[in-house]
Amino acid sequence: MIHSKYFLAIIPPEPIYSKVYEIKEYVRDRYNCKAPLRSPPHITLHMPFQWKTQKEKELINKLVQATKEIEFAIDLTGFGAFPPRVIYVDLVPNDELLALQGRIVEFAKRELNLFNADRKDRPYRPHVTVAFRDLKKDQFEIAWDEFSCREFSASFRVNSFWLLKHDGKKWQLLHEFQFSE
Repeated sequence: MIHSKYFLAIIPPEPIYSKVYEIKEYVRDRYNCKAPLRSPPHITLHMPFQWKTQKEKELINKLVQATKEIEFAIDLTGFGAFPPRVIYVDLVPNDELLALQGRIVEFAKRELNLFNADRKDRPYRPHVTVAFRDLKKDQFEIAWDEFSCREFSASFRVNSFWLLKHDGKKWQLLHEFQFSE
């Protein structure tokens, strides 16, 4: 059986999506960090997992059950970092987002038998990554000096989440799940 990789995320709307993507391109050009361009700007709700490719429709049908959610706002503000490689657009602390992520992880355990997102060693810290993995440690210091002083501010309403699928090279948007409450 062939498996594919998937994950669940919130995708910011335009023009925020394009603004964050431009930052990723800047990081690629300035710091030779290409990995962030392999996924759209996003806030992860459930980390990547394997699923049988031929059961993809079943996965989508099950995830529809997780849409009984109420729209809420997210405020992006400034930048943060997880040294020595990750730089991200930060979020104002958001109880609705934390609650949604918790419900998604519990749903995935209960309905999809996925347990890989329950990481006690790394608590959920929502963010929008702009540099990671292939950012060299010496470049991280230079980039963080720049981004720690840089401003970024945007707000948007969350009324859906997305299932993304890895095509072997990049993460692709596969299916949007609109909130139903």
